[in-house]
Amino acid sequence: MPGPPPELVQQLYRTPPDRFVAARDAAVAEARRAGDPVTARQIARLRRPTVAAWLVNLLAIRRPELVADLAQLAEALRSAQRELRGPRLRELSAQRRAVVGALLAEVRKLAAEEPGAPSTGKLPLTEVEATLNAALSDTEVAEQVRAGRLLRAASYAGFGEVPRPQLRLVTGGEDEEEEQRRQEAGRAPAQRTPGGRAAERAAERAEREARAERARRRRAFDRELAKARADQDRAEAELAAAAEVEQDGDAALGEIETELAELERRRAVAEQELSRAKLARRGAERALSAARRRTGEVEAAVEALDAEEGDSGPGVGEAD
Repeated sequence: MPGPPPELVQQLYRTPPDRFVAARDAAVAEARRAGDPVTARQIARLRRPTVAAWLVNLLAIRRPELVADLAQLAEALRSAQRELRGPRLRELSAQRRAVVGALLAEVRKLAAEEPGAPSTGKLPLTEVEATLNAALSDTEVAEQVRAGRLLRAASYAGFGEVPRPQLRLVTGGEDEEEEQRRQEAGRAPAQRTPGGRAAERAAERAEREARAERARRRRAFDRELAKARADQDRAEAELAAAAEVEQDGDAALGEIETELAELERRRAVAEQELSRAKLARRGAERALSAARRRTGEVEAAVEALDAEEGDSGPGVGEAD
């Protein structure tokens, strides 16, 4: 049964998770209006990814060539892991760190271009990094990443297809030497002299001791290799955590600087308003002083007029 249109699925899985459900429900309604209930049910079964899974899906959808490079590196790593080629493994491990770092930088860039995406300081980049490392080790995770339909972040405890305790170092030529010894041992015993048999037993004993010594050294190297890889994984995890803390600090500092700039702007506006208020107050004080002077002058003129009227009053009465 054909599923929903791939373009629609891609569009949904590149939608930020907080808008995924609304976009999916709108697509379901559109399919029902088009008279396609089967497609509507298939779309309704699509599940919302976590933020970390959405970021990985966004990378796979927007930059598929980078995910293809990741798949090629994963195959090279698995091949080197199976063959236990130390120098090649070290080279590929360094390349793995560089590739994952570049992919994380691309994820930050793609998220910044998406409207409504979380800020850089709130991106779960540690989970994204764990998922990319898991894709390098697990073919199933790699396929989900490539398809761009991951629902949640993935992680991988070890590295490679075979668990480390089961790793076995095989050096070239040992199988051929063992086969040659078996052929020589199968030759006719009548040709062997007592001295020859003693020499053969001594040679076999020496070979057993040599094999035991090689096995002991191999076990010691395996333990050292496991410890070195554990130390490397721990250091990489600490580096990722420190980088995330640094990113959070940068984001917090950026927010504080933004708030500080806004406070400075508001302070400048308040200072301008205060200056205007002071000028207005001074103008009002000058106007009040002028009004008071005018009031005094008028009151003085009224008093003078009253005095004149008082002086002239009796004379007028006598004339009458």
